[in-house]
Amino acid sequence: MHTDVLVVGAGPAGLALTLMLLRSGVTVTLAERSTSLRRDFHGEILQPGGQLVLDQLGVLEGASARGARALDGFQVLNRDRLLLDIDYRRLPAPHNRLLALPQPHLLAELLAACERLPGFTYLDGHRIGALVEDDGRCTGAVVNRPGSRKVTVRASVVVGADGRFSKTRTLAGIDSGRREVFDQDVVWFTLPASGQPTGRVRIHRAGKAAVLVHDTYPDRLRIGWTLPHGGWSRVAEQGIDGVRRELAAALPQYADLLHTHLTGLSELSLLDVFAADAATWTRDGLVLLGDAAHTHGPLGAQGINLALQDAAVLHPVLVDALADGDVRRERLGAFEAERRPVAEAVTRMQRVQSMAFFGKGGPVAEFMRARAAAVVTRTPAGARITSRIAYGRTPVGVRTEMFSAAVDGPRAA
Repeated sequence: MHTDVLVVGAGPAGLALTLMLLRSGVTVTLAERSTSLRRDFHGEILQPGGQLVLDQLGVLEGASARGARALDGFQVLNRDRLLLDIDYRRLPAPHNRLLALPQPHLLAELLAACERLPGFTYLDGHRIGALVEDDGRCTGAVVNRPGSRKVTVRASVVVGADGRFSKTRTLAGIDSGRREVFDQDVVWFTLPASGQPTGRVRIHRAGKAAVLVHDTYPDRLRIGWTLPHGGWSRVAEQGIDGVRRELAAALPQYADLLHTHLTGLSELSLLDVFAADAATWTRDGLVLLGDAAHTHGPLGAQGINLALQDAAVLHPVLVDALADGDVRRERLGAFEAERRPVAEAVTRMQRVQSMAFFGKGGPVAEFMRARAAAVVTRTPAGARITSRIAYGRTPVGVRTEMFSAAVDGPRAA
């Protein structure tokens, strides 16, 4: 099998890049180890920067119609006292909201758009097993579906978009660059909450605990409980009764929901929070994209948005490189040169945010948090800070002028 580009991983970045390339006349084979898009994802908050990319691709409206929740911004509260209010309605329309969009809805819409275009091959249920190299250049990969024959896919470029634990990256011998720069892990779960919308992403500080709460589709609350890094064993030892007691103390307004609907530890999912920045993102014929190249914590809802913006930046680099027949590392490295500083800046910002709002207490710390919150909430500088969080240093757009193929036909249900 031969294709212009082999994309490994059908997450938001991989599918968005695939759609951009297909619309630019590039043939793409997409290999995804899962056979279903209905996996449990926790990162579902779309910043305006990510919404812009999806809107320019023509899939935001359809993905939202499958089920989403608009949120007005971020709030940080200490018990009932509002510490910080980042109001996204201060941003220019139409992308002046956060959007809680379940990833299965987003992935289904992107995949449906890809399937309506020529030049697309989808290998679901196929895991990457080896890279193919010729004279030191990556020229494809071997993928296999359990119980089936191995498939060798020859490609001018292989894109590893297979997440924070990327097999593509490992096979290429590239170090992940993992760094333990955060003091927290996060335990995620959801609760039914019909008639109790938050309208915002809220971080509730209560003593040493910090709990994130936001609406999600359909009529549920997604809750993220921060624990000291490596603290899951203590939680597991106390059992579900102890967990409910701790969470009810931090979220008394949801105590009844917790005691009624949180029935076992199996309903909790632990996210190992760390930062990573791969030693290199490119090799001859190979590119790492999104979490495979750089990993971030969940604070500030940056992961999906960075990945979508990565795809928008990589798209013209790949189209031009393929047209010129030059896929050397030096040519593909233009993508890394532009995006690595952005990823590093987000990690620095998340470290500051983590220390500011999840860090140690005390009168001095609380005073400094209050002063910082006042700047963001009440001054013109706050609008600029909000825009920086929402879009990054510079908004990233899709190079739609490079599109030669339109997505036609009915949208898949």
